[in-house]
Amino acid sequence: MGSRLPVSGNKPGRQIPADVNHNLNIIVAPNAFKGSLTADQAALAMVRGIHKISPDICVTSIPVSDGGDGLVAAMTHALGGQILTASVHDPRERRVKADFLFDESGSTAVIEMALASGLALLPGNLQDPTLTTTLGTGELIRAALDRGAAHILMGIGGSATCDGGMGAAAALGYRFKDKNGRPLPPTGASLGKVDKIDKSGVDPRLSRASFSVACDVTNPLTGPDGASFVFSPQKGATPGQVRDLDRGLAHFGRIISRDLGVEITDLEGAGAAGGLGGGMKAFFTARLLPGIDMVLDLVDFHTQVKDADLVLTAEGRMDSQTRFNKAPAGVARAAKAANVPCYGLCGSRGKHIRTLHPLGMDAVFPICPGPISLASALEEAFDLLSRATEQAVRAFSAGRKS
Repeated sequence: MGSRLPVSGNKPGRQIPADVNHNLNIIVAPNAFKGSLTADQAALAMVRGIHKISPDICVTSIPVSDGGDGLVAAMTHALGGQILTASVHDPRERRVKADFLFDESGSTAVIEMALASGLALLPGNLQDPTLTTTLGTGELIRAALDRGAAHILMGIGGSATCDGGMGAAAALGYRFKDKNGRPLPPTGASLGKVDKIDKSGVDPRLSRASFSVACDVTNPLTGPDGASFVFSPQKGATPGQVRDLDRGLAHFGRIISRDLGVEITDLEGAGAAGGLGGGMKAFFTARLLPGIDMVLDLVDFHTQVKDADLVLTAEGRMDSQTRFNKAPAGVARAAKAANVPCYGLCGSRGKHIRTLHPLGMDAVFPICPGPISLASALEEAFDLLSRATEQAVRAFSAGRKS
């Protein structure tokens, strides 16, 4: 559930600004600002901006995520539970600590694959999707099963990998062998060499657990819109490696079809996280869901928005791509369905922002007041967002008066 900041009554001697309706009921539902603010921190900045106008304005804070950064934090608001830490392998198989959320009352775990297999864990010289693995993500799944999880929700944004989910599967007992029967390391470079998938050692708990995967993209496994061509260059792949990984994923998809009887090549979302979306479907029988829709359901957003006068959402950048299942677009659609105005705030506003208006995003406000360096914008993001939120709410209140 979102955390509601209670309305405080009018105390003697305190002046409520005459230009603002202090009885407003506002929901703030930001996503993370990559590289500067978590969704929780962004929500706090927005609340502070609103309360600079009047502390009597009622604000409901609902940090959100579309399956990338901040999913565990957002689900902590929705589910409660306990943050646990596991020792896992990072994308280059170095030991790291990674958190996950476990709600014992519902036997539910929430896993953010970026905390174990994310690009942010690697310096530039170690970013190479032919050598990275999702092994640590599988180890997080195993840790959740060890605690008794029967339902696992996973966000798969921000990966450093393009291994088709081999690493995650290997952590739970799947083995991948070449044509000579030798085991292969679960990395992107092995995709085209897999001749057999050995299921004999698979953890039996997988058949008793359910998996839901929050995808923030709909890309297929292969081809010009697939995992390698679209995302691998961002993870350090050279043009030659991009082509090799795409061919490897195509081969891997055929082996999965033959040995597991699961077709993932054209599955929407299979290309997410370097093919982990498809791998989760093949090896864990997971459901792939639009991440923001899953999150909004879990935080009961559709019920809470009915009582709101205004919804504010936010993200580091908004542009024409935002409309494709990104968190602000999901929030705007939900607000529109409830006939509630919605404003977006962003660090960077790209071209064709008008494509968001039909979704329910009535206006988009950049938070930077003028020319500013990226370093300064990142460092000052909290204050910039707070001040921009204050002005957005003042504009909304002025419109209501007129």
